Amino acid sequence: MIGVLGLCARYGRVWLVGGLVVGIALPDLALALRPLIAPMVVLLLFLAVLRLGPEGVRAGLDGMPGAIGAVLMLQLVLPFLAVAGFAGLGWLGHPLALGVVLMLAAAPITGSPNLAIMAGAAPAPALRQLVLGTALLPLTALPVFWFIPAFGSPAAVIRAVAELLVLILLAGGVALALRLGDVVRGGAQTEKALDGVAAITLGVVVVALMSAVGPALLGGGGFWAALAVAMIANLALQIGVSALSRKRTPVAAPAMGITAGNRNIALFLGVLPDSAVEVLLLFIGVYQIPMYLTPMLLTGWYRRMARGH
Repeated sequence: MIGVLGLCARYGRVWLVGGLVVGIALPDLALALRPLIAPMVVLLLFLAVLRLGPEGVRAGLDGMPGAIGAVLMLQLVLPFLAVAGFAGLGWLGHPLALGVVLMLAAAPITGSPNLAIMAGAAPAPALRQLVLGTALLPLTALPVFWFIPAFGSPAAVIRAVAELLVLILLAGGVALALRLGDVVRGGAQTEKALDGVAAITLGVVVVALMSAVGPALLGGGGFWAALAVAMIANLALQIGVSALSRKRTPVAAPAMGITAGNRNIALFLGVLPDSAVEVLLLFIGVYQIPMYLTPMLLTGWYRRMARGH
């Protein structure tokens, strides 16, 4: 079993691409798997903390003041700059403009540490940005939702974020307890097995998130325009933020890029009004494509950056 999981870990990037293809080609299967998204997301966080262990988590907490500043810049300042820019151009009501603003207001995805591992980056800084970004989300998202009534009630956002934060703390706490109690021991074999389980889990999540993409691709419902905007927004954030972080912390720079570009837009699906969800669903779906292609597209970039070259 360890050997099979190690093989899955080795080809984790293939799992992600396969998940994208299957989800787009089989929208009915993607729709059937959607109820699994929430538990799988919690499982991914559990696996990431279990792999890191207490030492890895402690290492990830270094540089906390700078990390908080990064969260405020990425989740508060950038969305407001986007709102101002789109409003000035008269585009603020366009679905793609609303999608970009919503993406910028979101915290990093729960699978950020797993993506970091697949991209050859240190997962601990990604975990730090994930926890901080989620913890500060009520403070950063409220002003954005206040200025864009189409996004719905700020109170609903607070409730959803509070629930997610509790789940993160529970999953991380259980994982740390298992490591501290020597129920699960560290080591290369354990890491390979956990990476294999994470790769399989990410593959299932990718399939489930593609339910709106297949019909749009076949029906010509603005798929290519939405994909172009999603790719540019995601990759520009990843490359730009990691490059800016490189001078101060080369080792953490890849994780900073990964968490900046890969945001948990899906969290907002449960709190947005139905009318807004209909408008944004295609963008949210296609945004998963650059997210889960990150290990394929940017591994070379991030590995060179982590080495300080």
